Amino acid sequence: MARLIKPLTAVQIRNAKPRDTMYKLFDGGGLFLQVNPSGGKYWKMKYRKDDGKEGLLSFGQYPAVSLEQARRKRDEAKSQKAAGLDPQEQKRLEKAERISSARNTFEYIARAWMEVHSTKVKPPTMRNNIRIIENHILPYIGAIPIKKLKAPDFLEMLHHLENKGFLFQAKRARIMASLVMRYAVSIGLVEYDPLPALKGSIKQHTEKHRAAMLDPVGLGEILRKIDSYGGYPSTKSALQILPHVFVRPGELLSARWKDIDLETGEWRYTASKTETQHIVPLSNYVLSILKNLYTITGENKYVFKSPFNKTQKGYINLTTLYGAMLRVGITQDQTCPHGFRATARTLLEEVLGERYEFIEQQLGHNVRDPNGRAYNRTHHLANRKRMMERWSIYLVNLRNGINKIPPYNPYNSKEVQHESGYTTQQISSAQSGF
Repeated sequence: MARLIKPLTAVQIRNAKPRDTMYKLFDGGGLFLQVNPSGGKYWKMKYRKDDGKEGLLSFGQYPAVSLEQARRKRDEAKSQKAAGLDPQEQKRLEKAERISSARNTFEYIARAWMEVHSTKVKPPTMRNNIRIIENHILPYIGAIPIKKLKAPDFLEMLHHLENKGFLFQAKRARIMASLVMRYAVSIGLVEYDPLPALKGSIKQHTEKHRAAMLDPVGLGEILRKIDSYGGYPSTKSALQILPHVFVRPGELLSARWKDIDLETGEWRYTASKTETQHIVPLSNYVLSILKNLYTITGENKYVFKSPFNKTQKGYINLTTLYGAMLRVGITQDQTCPHGFRATARTLLEEVLGERYEFIEQQLGHNVRDPNGRAYNRTHHLANRKRMMERWSIYLVNLRNGINKIPPYNPYNSKEVQHESGYTTQQISSAQSGF
C-alpha cells in the first residue's frame, strides 16, 4: 500500500531551512521540494516511465514558482503520462519549440532571405527592397516567430501604413513580406504564405509624378530663388548645380572630389540605378561653382559635405534640399529636386532642339544604336559636352530674365561668357553665403 503523504503548506515551504546535506519535502503525486545546503529550493517531480525506469522533472525554483504553480505543472505531467506521453520528452520538445520560435522570428528569416536574394537582383533594387523591409515591416512584426504570423497580423501592419498615408510603401511591404513568407515555405518553416489573400485589402496606390517646371519663365523665377538662398555653401551649391547637370539628386549629393576633374571639366561616377559608368560634362558655370566650393570642402571626401552628418554618410541629404527649396519659396507643386531631370528632358528637346539620343544618354538611360547595341559611356561625348554648355547658357539667360535660345553651334569660352550674360565676377557674387 502506497504511503500517504500529507500535502505541503506555504508556511512549511517558507520556513524550510538549509541543512548540511540536501533534503526533500514531499507534496504527493511525485512532487517534492528539494532544499540544498546553499539555501536554494527547487521543485522536482519523480515519475515512472513506460520502460519501468524512473524519470525526473524540474519545475523551477521557489519562490519564483509557487506551490500552486508547481502542483499545476505536476498535474499537467500526470495528464501527459495518462495520455501515453513521456513528460520529460514533452518538456524537451516544448523547449526546442521555444528556442526555434525565438530564433526563427520574421526578422531572422527576412535577413536570411535578403542574403539569398541579394545575388538575384541588381544592387539598387535590393537596396530598395531592404529599405522597405527594415523601415516598414520589421518595426511591426519583426520580433514575432514566423510560425505564429497569420493573415490578420500582416493586415494590421498594412492598415497601419495605409492610415499614415503610405500607400506605395504598403503595397511594397505586402510584396516583400510575401517573398519572405514564400522563402519560409521553401525551407519548411511554414506551410503557406497568407499574403496573397490580402491583395485588394488596402487602398490602391496611384502613381504621382514628380512636379517639374516646364515653363521657361517659371524656370527662370525658380533659378533666381535658388540664387537667393543664404544657407550653408554645400546646400546652395548643390541647388545651383542640380538644374545644370540634371543627374539623380542622390548621385549629386554623394559626389566625391576624386571623381571630378576640374581641369577637363568632367565628372565620372557609377550611376546608382543602372550600376554603369556615367560621364557628366561640366559647363563653365558649374565649374565656377565647384571651384569656389573646393576652397570650403576640398579637403573632404564629399563635394557637398554636411556640417552636421559626421557619423553617417558625411554629405547633405535630400531632405535638406527639399527644405532649402521651401525656404526660398519653391513649392513642391512647382518642382522638386528630381523634377529638374524632367525639365531638362523636355526643354532640351522641345525648346533647344537637341537630339533625343544625346539627352537620354546624358540622363543616364540606356540608349541603343540602330543595330540594337547599347552606346558606351563615351559615345556622343563631344556632342554632350556642347549640349551641356548650351543648356547652362540657356539656364543662366533664364535666371537673368532673358528668354533667349542659344545657337546650336559649339562655343569657345569667350563666346560662352558673352552669350550667356555672366562673367566670373558675377558667378562669384552669386555664391553669396560662402
